[in-house]
Amino acid sequence: MKDFWNSAITEKSWNILLGLKKLPFEFVVIGGWAAYLWTKAHKSKDIDILLKNFEDMKYLKEHYTLKKNDNLKKYEIKIEEIDIDIYAPFYSKLALPVEECLKHTAKIDGIEVVSPEVLLILKQGAEIDRKDSVKGAKDRIDVMSLLIYSPINFRKYSELLKSNKIEHYFQRLKEIINSFRNIEYLGLNPREFRLKKQELLEKLKKV
Repeated sequence: MKDFWNSAITEKSWNILLGLKKLPFEFVVIGGWAAYLWTKAHKSKDIDILLKNFEDMKYLKEHYTLKKNDNLKKYEIKIEEIDIDIYAPFYSKLALPVEECLKHTAKIDGIEVVSPEVLLILKQGAEIDRKDSVKGAKDRIDVMSLLIYSPINFRKYSELLKSNKIEHYFQRLKEIINSFRNIEYLGLNPREFRLKKQELLEKLKKV
């Protein structure tokens, strides 16, 4: 399976994530690293986390150069060339509210991550915002990897879309599946991908 990012960069990012896990603040991983933990497909360059307790912001301010990005409603830390984006409850604006995301988590390899259904929606939100960029292409690869390699409950996915009034994501998901061409990133040959694509579209019809 082809790598999307330079392996030295992803290794450094992974080690930084493992280092954060040892610190005295609680977080849940989203973004590319959460997709990797669910699928074991593609490692990530940047780190995206949800802060579980806003009080932990004090620790981050004391130990890092923490920047507040009011435009994108997030906080940012940079460790060497690795960007860490921190999303806080009742402040950050994601496809789903942070406080909603925090209700749907699981632990994989000792790291807390959002559920695959929540992650799929967050990835779709990112893809919609930057679909014409390199990161948008990576979002679509992560979306397809999640669909193929993670245990997505499509009924739960659909219910989350409805309760948050973003039902149009369902149609966009079908568009991504139908138009996806970068199958070399999925570890499938054309025939395997064609069968998997049919299977996914059939599952979506039943929701």
